[in-house]
Order: sequence, then C-alpha cells, then structure tokens
Amino acid sequence: MAAPPGRRRRDRDDDRQADSEPQAQPNPLADATTLYVGNLSFYTTEEQVYELFSKCGEIKRLIMGLDRFSKTPCGFCFVEYYTHQDALDCMKYVGGTKLDERVIRTDLDPGFEEGRQYGRGRSGGQVRDEYREDFDEGRGGVGRALQGEEYDEER
Repeated sequence: MAAPPGRRRRDRDDDRQADSEPQAQPNPLADATTLYVGNLSFYTTEEQVYELFSKCGEIKRLIMGLDRFSKTPCGFCFVEYYTHQDALDCMKYVGGTKLDERVIRTDLDPGFEEGRQYGRGRSGGQVRDEYREDFDEGRGGVGRALQGEEYDEER
C-alpha cells in the first residue's frame, strides 16, 4: 500500500530514531515562584516567616503547613513570590539561615495546590517526624513511633 501523496510511510528506522532521541521535558521549576520551606520549628509563627522572607521580595501568598488532624503548624510552609527571581534570591540569601534557632531549608516548588498544606505522615504531621529518634523540642519532642502511639488513619 502506497503512502498518500506528500507523505512517506513509517518504517522501523523511524521507531529506532524516535527511541534514540530523548524528548526534552519542560522543567516545572524553570519559572517557579513558590518556595517550599522546611525544618521550621512547630512554634514558628506566620508573622516570623513573613518578616524574614519579605526581605527578598514582595510575598504574594504564605501557606503554613498544618498537622492534618490538629490543624497546628507542623514544621514547613510555602512562600509564593510574584517573580521567579525573588524566589531564587530568597533561596540564595535566606536558605540555610536560622529562624527560631533552626537552620531552615528552601527549595523551589512547582506551586501550591490545595491539600498540600497538610502533613502527609500517618499521625497528621510530617513523615520525617514520625520516626525521629532524637529529642527535638522545636519539632514536638521525640518521634511518635518511639512514643508508642498507635495511629488511627480515620481520625
């Protein structure tokens, strides 16, 4: 069967060539204006975060991470800026500094979506705090698994 006029028929070489040429995936962080901020104390307030992070640019939105069940802060937040450059500046100048005596970490984030403000651990907080073996008052004491707490997924 002949190919329609102006088009050629596909053959095995086309498939081999398609497999050998990786398709460029768009980088979801290339223009990101949102930062994930981690390792916050459970006692750090929204006002403290706003004061520190507004030094790098105008903040569009600030979302504190909350325990899924108790709705109390659980050690992370999202800071959204108006420009990608402000987010990059913040990572450069604020990431790795101390807030409430804790070294905070910042990472570009593809963007906040409803539901991401809640911790994903079984107890409602962050997974990293579930199995922590050291005592960390700023993050609620010892890990909940060491406290012997049973988790009720349906709470």
